[in-house]
Amino acid sequence: KWTKFFVNPEDLSLSTKTQNKMSKVTYGGFSDGVTFMTPPLKKEIEITGPIASKLFVSSSTSDADLFVILRAFSPDMKEVTFQGALDPKTPLAQGWLRVSHRKLDKNLSLPYRPYHTHDEEQPLARGKVYEVDVEVWPTCIVIPKGYRLAFSIRGKDYVYPGDSKVDLGKFSGWTGVGPFQHNDTRDRPPEIFGGDVTLRAGPKEQAYVLLPVIP
Repeated sequence: KWTKFFVNPEDLSLSTKTQNKMSKVTYGGFSDGVTFMTPPLKKEIEITGPIASKLFVSSSTSDADLFVILRAFSPDMKEVTFQGALDPKTPLAQGWLRVSHRKLDKNLSLPYRPYHTHDEEQPLARGKVYEVDVEVWPTCIVIPKGYRLAFSIRGKDYVYPGDSKVDLGKFSGWTGVGPFQHNDTRDRPPEIFGGDVTLRAGPKEQAYVLLPVIP
């Protein structure tokens, strides 16, 4: 069952309820961003399949990078991570989008899998709100009753909130994304990607993460 979990910038909640009033939240382009979280789950939930997110964003500069992460937290608010392909502290799922590459291929895109053309750069007008669709990697997880789902939107790579204890010679200090970090200033110049990013949600701008919930 495809289920939309809507983000609420006013109280940073995440729920299946649509937003009935407009609210917004702003974060720095190189910051930890914002995290939206559900209350403790009333029952066990299985999430299996691809994931997508629809967001409404504006930037104080001509571009912005979105790092979106689906996360799980135990009843004592400790994040639950897993062994990934390389990194031992990997969250449930991650997705990325450079907003200037938001253009979609309408023929290939699906509600649960936006397909970006990457054939042209579309710079942002400062302060203008853009509707963007972000592909998130598939996952397969059963989350117990009492745990929480969280959805983070950041201005930089995910960082596991603890010691990942990775020491593979020069490949040390991994944070949850292995060696695949987006920290090269030649690709992310601060004057463009270090601006403020604003997320909006409301009756006409329903922002959400779409999850494949198994009944």
